[in-house]
Amino acid sequence: MIRFCLVCITVVGFLILSIPLLIVEWGIGKFTPMKKDISSLRIIQAVFRFILWLTGARITVIGEENVPKDTPVLYIGNHRSFFDILLTYTRCPIRTGYVAKKEMEKVPLLSNWMKYLHCLFLDRKDIKQGLKTILAAVDKIKDGISICIFPEGTRSRGEDELDMLSFHEGSFKIATKGKCPIIPIALSNTAGIWESHFPTIKPAHVIVEYGKPIYPDELDKEDKKHLGIYTQNVIREMLTKNKELI
Repeated sequence: MIRFCLVCITVVGFLILSIPLLIVEWGIGKFTPMKKDISSLRIIQAVFRFILWLTGARITVIGEENVPKDTPVLYIGNHRSFFDILLTYTRCPIRTGYVAKKEMEKVPLLSNWMKYLHCLFLDRKDIKQGLKTILAAVDKIKDGISICIFPEGTRSRGEDELDMLSFHEGSFKIATKGKCPIIPIALSNTAGIWESHFPTIKPAHVIVEYGKPIYPDELDKEDKKHLGIYTQNVIREMLTKNKELI
């Protein structure tokens, strides 16, 4: 429970103590928005790295060379842990916004930082609002900002990591309409940090693998029509391969 308490103290402490930082970042953004975007990104990445260090997680990263450093992408990953966001966000080379559930927008201070980082809030119960969020994500891509989404819609709680929930095809419109590559991310054993033995946080070996970019326009008609299934199969292959490394 010690690690759990330390993580909670760090999160709450940062959010409270960062109020002056939020004001400073807001001021910077008024004159140099790009500078604010980058500084906010680096601040949160540093905090996330510290939290991951507190968990004692041993992180193996594979295929990071597959992530373009000069163009926005759509990151697509499987989702089993709250720590999936921390594990992936610390590796983002350029400005990146995450698509989060609408409920996160109600959390004071946290939602402020999320908005600074170009995160979008998805109402899973309102199809019309959901479409607006997807179109907003497309605009982010066109503005040079990468987007990350976990298309299962929620954390998968199956016993086996290969038992993923279906990928929502609507998520992939961000790539097809934004004309950007898809970067599949296979996250292995991330639930081993916390969810597998809730509420205790324990050190775990996790693997983050980035697959080769998927360019929708280069796929055949059937695969392009079912991008969710195609991408999920790519991720499943990586998860299967990495099982023996855990």
